[in-house]
Amino acid sequence: MQRASSIIDDPAARLEGVRDRIARAALAVGRAPSAVTLIAVSKTFPTEALRAAYAAGQRHFGESYVQEVLAKMAALADLPDIVCHFIGPLQSNKTRPIAERFDWVHSVDRLKIAERLSAQRPADRAPLQACLQVNVSGEATKSGADPDALGHLADAVATLPNLSLRGLMTIPEPSDDPLLQRRRFASLRRLLEAQAPKHPGMDTLSMGMSDDLESAIAEGATFVRVGRAIFGIRA
Repeated sequence: MQRASSIIDDPAARLEGVRDRIARAALAVGRAPSAVTLIAVSKTFPTEALRAAYAAGQRHFGESYVQEVLAKMAALADLPDIVCHFIGPLQSNKTRPIAERFDWVHSVDRLKIAERLSAQRPADRAPLQACLQVNVSGEATKSGADPDALGHLADAVATLPNLSLRGLMTIPEPSDDPLLQRRRFASLRRLLEAQAPKHPGMDTLSMGMSDDLESAIAEGATFVRVGRAIFGIRA
């Protein structure tokens, strides 16, 4: 039996819903919706889904798995204005393709990784835009720099020639409590505010996903990373 067409099958329709959520959340706290950039996180979804989102005006895409995204990049080579964000855990043996192919990396959490990304960035490309991932919820299993060590890490990364230190990223523990969500995101905002006087280029807060983007925007998010609310749940 042929399944009826619905919003669940239509990334373009879902995109409109997410954009409306972003706009309403921004306006509710006196921010311009244009101050928040949506990253569509397409991990595990085929290139057809990305093309549908692209046709609906989406340009920023996020990926967590290096090998998967390299195949997608090859298949989407005819769409030259896509902005590629790497948002997943960084491993030393996977830094080269990220340095060579991505525009942004959001998950730098230690100096060794940053040094490799800088050394491997091609000379003919602009500096790689980088965010430092911070573990604001203190989870032992969660990637991210300790907030107390952030200043030293930021100072060191800022000296690397082929990286541009742009801001901070976090993935706090899942919660349906808006107050807890806002506390976590507020802590990242305060960390950015503490670093900005030393590093004026740090103007980015990458925080908020499908279930908590409103709380993130209320606390100053400039990037929200949304997958499920756009592409659905992978069967």
